[in-house]
This record gives sequence, structure tokens and C-alpha cells, in this order.
Amino acid sequence: MIELIPGMRHIAALADANQTPPQQLQALQDAARAHGVELTVQQIAKPDEVGGAVDAAKAAGAAALNVLASPILNFQRQLIIERTAALRLPAMYQWPESAEDGGLAGYGPRYIQLFRDILSRQLIKLLQGTKPEDIPVEQPTTFELVINLNTAKALGLTIPESMLDRADKLIE
Repeated sequence: MIELIPGMRHIAALADANQTPPQQLQALQDAARAHGVELTVQQIAKPDEVGGAVDAAKAAGAAALNVLASPILNFQRQLIIERTAALRLPAMYQWPESAEDGGLAGYGPRYIQLFRDILSRQLIKLLQGTKPEDIPVEQPTTFELVINLNTAKALGLTIPESMLDRADKLIE
């Protein structure tokens, strides 16, 4: 997000208190601080808190929003996309599909990679009788950067050429 919107000095992170450990939030704050950016964290615990947390991020002066990965936030992504658009608050998501749904940018693995490839292999092993503790943990190996130029235009943003060059997919 820092590279996507140069000169920004305040970002908010939207985090699920049930999913995001405090040490991860601290690491995000430390990384932002190292780049001269203030990071405030808006935590939610229930779906009905999402809209208010997005509003609070904007009210706190955030110039952008980093939507962290969680089932609740993913389920509420259309609400987040609509709310951030109404507030003119650029947002980056942990899933490329979110940019395809109208968010500004998404960076991470695709759902299909996780569910079709990784989880299905693990499920097959379980059904074949492998004990859960004997199944290795797998991490995604492919990450994609998707930038929605229509959303950028609606927000009045000019995406730096370096980001356009790095994007795996541009939505125009």
C-alpha cells in the first residue's frame, strides 16, 4: 500500500480480533513505522462491526486501508468495497479476487489455490486414513498482485508505473 500510494503517511489495518494475533499486528505497525507511516488498527470481532470499523479508519485520518485476511472480512468484502468507495478510501485486500470484485488492489494467493489444490490434497489424505498430525502443513506458493484501474480512477488515484509493471493483472 505504501508503494501503491506514494507520500501517504497514515494507513489503517482492518483486522479480525479472532484471527489476527497481536504479534502480527505489532509487526505490521513496526514495518509501517520503519517507512515513516503511522498505522492504526481497527479490530472487529463480529460481521456487524465491519462498517463501523471502516468508518472509524477514515475518521481517524487514514489515507488508505489494508484489509487483512479473515473469513469474516472476506465474507463482508462487498460491504467493505462499497463503504471504502463511498468514503474515497483506497483499500488493499489479501486476495486478488477482491480487486476483481471492485476493490483497488489485492495481493496474495487465489482462493482456488488454497481450496482446490492445498486443502483438497489434505482432505484426500485424511479420507485415506492419514492422521492429521502426519499431514504436512502447506503454504501457498503463488501470489498475485491485481490492481483495479477503474477503482483507482474513481478514487482519483494515479498508480505509479512501477506498480503497474509489477502487477500480474490490471483491470481496466
